[in-house]
Amino acid sequence: MSDVDRVVERLVAALGDRVLVDAPFGAHTTYRVGGRAAAMVVVDDHESLSRLASTLAGTGVPAMTIGRGSNLLVADRGFAGIVVHMAGDYVGIALVDETTVVAGAAAKLPVVARTTVGYGLTGFEWAVGVPGSIGGAVRMNAGGHGAEMVDSVLDADVVDLRVGERTIVPAADLDLRYRDSNLTPDHLVVGCRLGLTPGDERKGQAAMAEIVQWRRANQPGGQNAGSVFTNPDGASAGQLIEAAGGKGLRVGTAEVSTKHANFIQADEGGVAADVLQVMIDVRMLVEYAHGITLHPETHLVGFSDDELPWRS
Repeated sequence: MSDVDRVVERLVAALGDRVLVDAPFGAHTTYRVGGRAAAMVVVDDHESLSRLASTLAGTGVPAMTIGRGSNLLVADRGFAGIVVHMAGDYVGIALVDETTVVAGAAAKLPVVARTTVGYGLTGFEWAVGVPGSIGGAVRMNAGGHGAEMVDSVLDADVVDLRVGERTIVPAADLDLRYRDSNLTPDHLVVGCRLGLTPGDERKGQAAMAEIVQWRRANQPGGQNAGSVFTNPDGASAGQLIEAAGGKGLRVGTAEVSTKHANFIQADEGGVAADVLQVMIDVRMLVEYAHGITLHPETHLVGFSDDELPWRS
């Protein structure tokens, strides 16, 4: 029996039906492609969080969280580790004082945006069009429309699954930067505090309506994970890809969107290998045409280093 199998057995003993063994993983992402995980654990209250942390601590078994799966590409072979899905108590949003909001890891960004505007606050309207959750947004410093998480995060409630410790991490120690932070896959974000400013609810509603309208007009729906590559300094990844002739580039069951060149669409019943190959081909096109190397914003799970040129 492997170490992973032993840990899965212990998780089932500790958490019962909150653990799904040999769980669909790729199917839970917005690409809806990719393989399975050794197990998926639903954490919905303090007790289940504590049991998870104590069971995984010191095992060395890989673990990671999945929120809405809106920034993940899972390899077709799957993930030989534990996937944690936050739910239940961690969906909550609460006003702590006049300008401070606490949001759980599983709270959806559009819901947080609308709720904070309803509280008469401004500074989080940008998130209304981002199909993710607070946990992932903190981890990758999500952003859009000229704003990002670092602008409002005061601190984050984080569990280090390697040792089972839970701490409040100040924003400065998170090192939030463009689509990145110092959080690793072993760090489970439980929630965060947001510091916002008083605003006018009607203006906030109007700003969110404008953002939603813009995204519907300029970004595709369907099976994708949003922006694939980060924007290089002073440039737009989408514009670089389009100028290099990448729009509509297809490999098997995956294609660069004809609506926005920094999006890759996966066909129904598609495979992750095709999405990855489109990423590789687009990266080569842009490097050849512009001499600029694009770096992925999408988090790739279950792939080996030799499959990913940017890791070699």
